Amino acid sequence: MVPIAVLVTALLAGVVTWAQAGNIQRDLTADAQAALTQAGLGKGSVTFDGRDATLSGFPPDQALRALEVVQNVDGVRAAQLQGDVVPVAPSTSTPPPTSAPAPTTTAPPTTSATAPPPPTDKAGVQAEIDRMLAEAPITFEPDSARLTPDGEQAARAVAVALAKSPDTFRYRVTGHAARGTGSASGALKLSRDRARAVTRILTTNGLTTKRVTYRGLGDTRPAGGEEDRRVEITVV
Repeated sequence: MVPIAVLVTALLAGVVTWAQAGNIQRDLTADAQAALTQAGLGKGSVTFDGRDATLSGFPPDQALRALEVVQNVDGVRAAQLQGDVVPVAPSTSTPPPTSAPAPTTTAPPTTSATAPPPPTDKAGVQAEIDRMLAEAPITFEPDSARLTPDGEQAARAVAVALAKSPDTFRYRVTGHAARGTGSASGALKLSRDRARAVTRILTTNGLTTKRVTYRGLGDTRPAGGEEDRRVEITVV
């Protein structure tokens, strides 16, 4: 009798767990679809396995934005795009030049310049990261973990560069927040959210998740002005 009672209890527990998991998946699916629709991204679909989302059917120019929207839905643990999605690069085509009189002198022959290969040592990679962030910082909206358009573009450029580095390299993303009237715990959470937002961009543009970690330092290392809303990327 005792083994039968244990078996029945285990079966009932399993049924309850299965039902709860089904409810969570339905709720998360509904919340994710609503968020996508509100963002004007209703051309694809999202499915859940527990709290993990899989997105499919989104146009290439909307896929990364759709992934970010779903990742920010409350309760979602992880999200991924089905298939390989490469961000659509802006068009570099230029209009044909207007016709002009042919020059009377012979132009000097052009010389082809070859871009230097990406660095493969730790110091060289760190120097390249620092140079890119100095030229185009990864910036955020005030009191928010949402990247500005320029900040998102800068993060993607860094991701593409780091994807060419040796596979053995690992990276740490450190978030910072400005000092304000809020609490220290609020600043710490905001800095972590900023670091996590940049980590998502890095791991959806060429880096595997095991190569990137993130942390937040709150407002403990102010840089002054808008530079307080920043992240740092370090080779570790």
